[in-house]
Amino acid sequence: MKQCIIGNLSPLDYTGEESLNTICANLLFAGRDKKVFIVTSCTASEGKSHTVMHIARNLAERGRRICIVDADLRRSMNVSTYRIRTEDGSPWTGLAHYLAGYNEMPEVVYQTNIPRLYFIPIGRELVNPIRLLDTEDFNDLLRRLAKEFDMVLIDAPPVGVVVDAAVIASRCDGCIFVIEYNKTHRREINAAQRQIENSGCPMLGCILNKVDVNSLSSKHYYNRSYRSHYYSNYYKKDKDKRK
Repeated sequence: MKQCIIGNLSPLDYTGEESLNTICANLLFAGRDKKVFIVTSCTASEGKSHTVMHIARNLAERGRRICIVDADLRRSMNVSTYRIRTEDGSPWTGLAHYLAGYNEMPEVVYQTNIPRLYFIPIGRELVNPIRLLDTEDFNDLLRRLAKEFDMVLIDAPPVGVVVDAAVIASRCDGCIFVIEYNKTHRREINAAQRQIENSGCPMLGCILNKVDVNSLSSKHYYNRSYRSHYYSNYYKKDKDKRK
């Protein structure tokens, strides 16, 4: 199997890690028959890909075999943002190559430097990927991945921007929405939700991203008292050990 290296995936703070643990636990409780999930957002830059990468790493660290499918065939930023590179420096082959019939599945699945985490890049950008996504070949790929991995996370384009996400969602077991706090309007969320529901894909829930918990009054006591007296000391000790 081909190898790739994820060079830039920084750890989260305590609050972020605890929220991530809750998200991953809920995904694992979704049901044994639910293995293929689409992660999307209403608009660009809401933190969708960042969320996918951290969910995948968290689950892989729990011992699950996870595959990320980068399905933003129009404008993916994963490779550049996370400095992902092939181990031998060879050009990427990915989802676009598979759907176009140029490569087989083993040729587009990369094992990352994170144990049990695998990655399918886009391969190349496409102007109109719908004709490749809305095919039995894409269905077949997802079925095969579901048999080989414990969970498949599809990093899809924003549903409020292009129709690609709705097409992808129709082939998934559930949808997770990433919403940036204090940015996305309710009408955009409602419209995006309807589009996903019309595809027949169950809406599993929303992740509220980029939240400053210190600014929320309901979290004020928790952050200043509970976390500061116990967890701050824990992380300080852990940091001292690493020095």
